[in-house]
Amino acid sequence: MVFPIVAFGHPNLRKIAVDIDKDYPDLDNLIESMYESMYISNGVGLAAPQINKSIRLFTIDATPFSEEAATEIEFKEVFINAKMIEESGDKWPFAEGCLSVPGINEDVMRSPNIRIQYYDANWEFQDKEFDGVIARVIQHEYDHLEGKLFVDHLSGLRKTMLKGKLNDISKGKVKVDYRMIFPKLKKKR
Repeated sequence: MVFPIVAFGHPNLRKIAVDIDKDYPDLDNLIESMYESMYISNGVGLAAPQINKSIRLFTIDATPFSEEAATEIEFKEVFINAKMIEESGDKWPFAEGCLSVPGINEDVMRSPNIRIQYYDANWEFQDKEFDGVIARVIQHEYDHLEGKLFVDHLSGLRKTMLKGKLNDISKGKVKVDYRMIFPKLKKKR
């Protein structure tokens, strides 16, 4: 099942997501559908709040970054109930985009090294360190669990300059090739 992606302005993107347990209904199918939704939308990560579920779950498949990094990146993982433990190193800029904020890509400063604890798809506890592009993708998706978007990391001036575009996204005035839920879309009568 392919889920529609909620667009900028949707209240669920600003909620702090809640932990789930092993008995969460139909979790395996949800994870499979999240990957399917992510691939259809040409994303490298997808957090549950982006599909209108305020739970601490995100999926990543960073393989598309192999071309940009000029090295083979094979990283596919499910993060359940993730908790960021540490972010370290000198922050570096990288152009980020987001399925919930289509058509906008901006340089975001993030730490190159992280340590995160989570459960994987088999409910095995993980305490891992990541760096580089993988750390960045994890931080981006983790932000969704905390009710944050990549545009929140931009300067006040840059956010002001993007205000019109962001408002248009929330109204559905953006071209996308995947299904979306626009919070301010006026329904035709």
